[in-house]
Amino acid sequence: MSSKTAVITGGASGLGLVTARQLVKAGHSVVLVGRDASRTRDAAEHLHDLAPSDSEAAPPRTYTSDLEQWSQVRALAAELAADSHPVDILINNAGAAFPRYEQTADGVERTYALNHHAPFLLTHALLAEGALAPQARIINMSSFVEKRGKLDAADPDVAGTSWSNRFYNQINVYATSKLVSLLAARELARRLPDGMSVYNANPGMVKGTAMNSNAGGLMRLSAPLFRPFSITPDEGVQTPVWLATASPAPHPSGGFFSKSRPDTPSRLALNGTLANTVYTKTAALLGVVPLTR
Repeated sequence: MSSKTAVITGGASGLGLVTARQLVKAGHSVVLVGRDASRTRDAAEHLHDLAPSDSEAAPPRTYTSDLEQWSQVRALAAELAADSHPVDILINNAGAAFPRYEQTADGVERTYALNHHAPFLLTHALLAEGALAPQARIINMSSFVEKRGKLDAADPDVAGTSWSNRFYNQINVYATSKLVSLLAARELARRLPDGMSVYNANPGMVKGTAMNSNAGGLMRLSAPLFRPFSITPDEGVQTPVWLATASPAPHPSGGFFSKSRPDTPSRLALNGTLANTVYTKTAALLGVVPLTR
């Protein structure tokens, strides 16, 4: 059984770990990235016996990184590149919804740092390192709540710092961070080298994730209202797993996917001019050289 290497951020628990289980069962070599080294190693240990008997997959490996910090994202990319295993599948799964405004050491809002900056920076750093395989698939975990995003199309805030001067609504901040990430991925798809693809996977309302009981704040309080409509984690990972494993590669690159098929995101998410602006501004903020075609 042919094996590909899949890197999963936020892989020590939640949807990241469930996704890892599915990919190991499919015969892939999995690399888990987590904030806590011990917890991430424990998660990897539980994956060892799941690989098919005919699989060529390497044992699960782990890396530790706090993806809220740009320096650690860059260091992670360098470590993955030095590993000499080209990354076939990059699943940018790590994410959070913080209940109050806080800035990171880089001077940006925390939700944006984890949900938008980390996937953007890790993807571009791996590209710069030559660590992505020629047919690599990049899968960003998105959300249907991006439709609630509050973004100024004339002057989009890609750092999230404008929330320090307006009412900090946890759900809206989370939604806007996902909208900005979705826009950047739309433009990235246009600029990627031929053969590579980027996707935005909407898992839906999943039990036990940051979108409900683990989020804190208003999202935690409102979680019981949505519980009857929630799906299981195994159901929630069907779309990213399909995007990672389907043959041939799904289309369109840059698209928004739900239930393992293309879906229609918000009107703002389809704005090509805005996507280019968000991509360019994000690259400048992070000190990334923009890709060109």
